[in-house]
Amino acid sequence: MENLGILSVLIPLFIIIMAIITKDVVVSLISGIFLGELVIHHFNPFDATIAMLDGFVALFAEGWITKTIIFALLVGAIIKLISDVGGVQGFIAYLDRKQKNIDSPKGALLLAYVLGVVIFIESSITALVAGTVAKPLCDKNGVSREKLAFVCDSTSAPICSLIPFNAWGALLLGLIVTAIDTQVITGDGIALLVESIIFNFYSLITIFLVLAVIIFDINIGPMAHAKPHKVETNTLPKEHTHKSPLLMILPIVILIAMVPLSLYYTGNGDILKGSGSTSVFYAVIATLVFMYLYYVIGRHLKHKAYFKSLYAGISDMIPIVLILLLAFLIGNVIKGLGTANYLAELMQGNISPMLLPLLIFLVAALTAFSTGTSWGTFSIMMPIALALAASFDIHIPLMIGAVISGGIFGDHVSPISDTTIISSMASGCDHIAHVRTQMPYALISAGLASILYLLMGWIMV
Repeated sequence: MENLGILSVLIPLFIIIMAIITKDVVVSLISGIFLGELVIHHFNPFDATIAMLDGFVALFAEGWITKTIIFALLVGAIIKLISDVGGVQGFIAYLDRKQKNIDSPKGALLLAYVLGVVIFIESSITALVAGTVAKPLCDKNGVSREKLAFVCDSTSAPICSLIPFNAWGALLLGLIVTAIDTQVITGDGIALLVESIIFNFYSLITIFLVLAVIIFDINIGPMAHAKPHKVETNTLPKEHTHKSPLLMILPIVILIAMVPLSLYYTGNGDILKGSGSTSVFYAVIATLVFMYLYYVIGRHLKHKAYFKSLYAGISDMIPIVLILLLAFLIGNVIKGLGTANYLAELMQGNISPMLLPLLIFLVAALTAFSTGTSWGTFSIMMPIALALAASFDIHIPLMIGAVISGGIFGDHVSPISDTTIISSMASGCDHIAHVRTQMPYALISAGLASILYLLMGWIMV
């Protein structure tokens, strides 16, 4: 691979800056992809265009990408069905009757927070469930959707990384065990992963920061100017207020329960070895089958109305799916540019070992910010971090925690991140508005985490 130097970093940064300025993620991604292919193909516009088109089609050859896309489309159908059958408003009416303390601005956000903490199976499902359930309550109580998106996004990936009994844990454990098997490091993979949780400073700080933001109504930066999405409750269908909350609760329970069951099945009895993309794919299919039986046979919806809502929900998700596909494609282009290799080279040289945990955190953050993927960042940075830990005799769980924290932070502030996109979608919030309003809080958590990594490097190295 040709070493493109600083150019390999400037191109992904161009996409980020353009997305923030233009507020058009699709145009920014397409422009960045073309520019990247142009550089890779020695500034031949014809070859660059063909490579871009072929790369887009080639995405569907990857099973996990195709399953993720189908998952996103069908989740839109699930959300639309729950809404059209009156499940969301039935649930809101139930809360209004039974638990007055939830029907408040603080209560609405706390509901999203609790759901985000309790549902640690998969980050996308966490954000989708929390956003879908809490959005009507937030609208009713004058809470901006930007703030809801912040809560959903900040309690999805961080929680999944702190409670790694899911696909996140399977990925991280696989990376650690690979380093052990190749004798880069020694130790027990599970023990190292579990111990690294206490060094996952960004995630830990973020979880507590979000709770403080909710309780004390802390609005800083652009969040202070975010306006609520007002909804007149008397314009809602009256019959929906008498609907059973189970119309929403049971499909969500099925969706959540099917993920660990599918992970267990795809992992041949080991949930940590299961396929995350396959598991969420199975989960949405099972949920839609259950919803048909529950809604149609239970006479809550007619057969034609069910499929009308199903198709409408899929249609609603097409813009989001396009962004996801482009985000996947830019990841491949960035790999071709050698961005990760260049960032790794910058770390080599005369660097004090005590600075390495902080540098690993920052480089992982920059990588995730540029690529829009925390999982890709883990795959790139974990082998580098573990090799450095072994070379400089640094506490291995500290370096693992630095990689995870950096990946999640960079992913949080990147407008091309799939989890950021899904959080925006679930909350009904403008995507770029979510990125802008969330960034100050993420920077606070990252700043505190940086101090802790510097301190830990001084104490433990």
